[in-house]
Amino acid sequence: MTPKGKAELLFVALGGAGEIGMNLNLYGFGAPGRHRWMMVDLGVTFADGTPPGFDVIMADPAFIEERREQLDGLVLTHAHEDHLGATAYLWERLECPIYATGFTASILRRKLRETGLESRAKITEVPLKGHFSVGPFDLEMISLTHSIPEPNSIAIRTPLGTVLHTGDWKFDPGPVVGPTADEEALHRLGEEGVLAMIGDSTNVFSPGPAASEADLKESLTRLIAGCPKRIAVACFATNVARLETISAAARANGRDVALAGRSLRRIDEAARENGYLADTPAFLDEGEAGFLPDDKALIICTGSQGEPRAALARIAAGSHPRLSLGEGDTVIFSSKIIPGNEMSIARLHNRLISLGVEVITEQDAFVHVTGHPCRDEMIRLYQLVSPRIAVPVHGEVRHLMAHGELAAGCKVAEQVVATNGEMVRLAPGGGSVVDHVEVGRLALDGNRLVRLDGEMARERGRALYNGVATVSLALDSKGRLAGAPQFSTVGLLGAEEGFGEAVEGAVDKALGTMAAGALKDDDQVREAVRIAVRRVFRETLAKKPLTKVHLHRL
Repeated sequence: MTPKGKAELLFVALGGAGEIGMNLNLYGFGAPGRHRWMMVDLGVTFADGTPPGFDVIMADPAFIEERREQLDGLVLTHAHEDHLGATAYLWERLECPIYATGFTASILRRKLRETGLESRAKITEVPLKGHFSVGPFDLEMISLTHSIPEPNSIAIRTPLGTVLHTGDWKFDPGPVVGPTADEEALHRLGEEGVLAMIGDSTNVFSPGPAASEADLKESLTRLIAGCPKRIAVACFATNVARLETISAAARANGRDVALAGRSLRRIDEAARENGYLADTPAFLDEGEAGFLPDDKALIICTGSQGEPRAALARIAAGSHPRLSLGEGDTVIFSSKIIPGNEMSIARLHNRLISLGVEVITEQDAFVHVTGHPCRDEMIRLYQLVSPRIAVPVHGEVRHLMAHGELAAGCKVAEQVVATNGEMVRLAPGGGSVVDHVEVGRLALDGNRLVRLDGEMARERGRALYNGVATVSLALDSKGRLAGAPQFSTVGLLGAEEGFGEAVEGAVDKALGTMAAGALKDDDQVREAVRIAVRRVFRETLAKKPLTKVHLHRL
């Protein structure tokens, strides 16, 4: 227990701990009940189809929303969707200042513009290696490398100790875009003394150091040279270094490069706005690519994860208005498979192969390097920083556990493996889980957010797997049927299957067993009929349809 009135330093993840993606981290400082809070990152994850109808999912910020008067700011480590993608949807619930470096701010402004928040949400641009304060937290941005410009770890200094929040990172000696990691700053921080490190766990099972982006150019150049016809390369849109690498490899083979996909265009604009890609010729529009000879065209596409509305999926389905692929063409997937996307990517591969397209992935050739640290780099960071406490994040539970074991092997005194909602007290008294807070998931449904554990999402799932049955009936003043019930289904019966008599009989029986008083209660009538109709389908089809009853009294 913290002595009454004494300050404490807290950490709690509402998303991103126990999963990869949807990062939402909170730091709290102050006496119990009087904490000031700072948020680090506010990201999304992408749905795998369960439940159906939702594409974008984010952590429910209810815990901090209830305390938004105590929230001093949101600090973004970098511009990947799983770290800033929820900001445009959730900022109105938080209404706090936002802090980000230039490239990240450029990406965020474009997102805020789409939701009408650009003029309302205040963004403070922080220079690379910048120092600034958010409430009681004194912050220093430390440049690292990753698969996007301007990835930052954050040194968070408080009166109770310093925390290093790594964000997404690696030690890349040849990042192509941007500087190498500022190891001198990390070493200096370690000399100062670090209470805790909140660290990326993504590649904890991968031995050695990660390969460098610079090594990829030669491999892609050779690979492109062997492709006789049109080439499409799918990659993560935010990987600006990869855009430069692919462009250089294409130009070395006499090919012009076009971009297909709105998010690629947005990233290209933001990169050039901030001084990146200065030596890379302007990319062609996707419409221009159609006029190039097949052996002179290379198209960089969105859709490396099989996203159904992305450019590559539409090309594979033959529904793209300006681009097509066919016999003898090649698609290179310059990306990794994000866990959970295996089925959608396999479907995309199969569609492409059925068109006669050769599909090349990282299983076939050296076409991708990860943006996250492998084990040797993680060990090296622990050696530089020497924290007293390790708190693994950005990983599934198996990643977090393995990261904790790695930290123990690096002589870190304490390892706290905590998942979403588990509040960790970092000081005073060492690291320990001291509380659990509300967590949940919100999904974007059209232009609104809905809870994934709410009734609407549950009903949608039931409707998908069991169909929908709707019964409309009219009752006279005595509660008797005034006519045959009207009955319809969606996704449950074929045109040749007739259940009208069975449903009518079930309704008659249900009403006939009800007391006179109950027959006057609309809710009781609806529920009795709903159960009776649902029983018909359970007993005959072994299905439990979502059943709705419309009642009219004459």
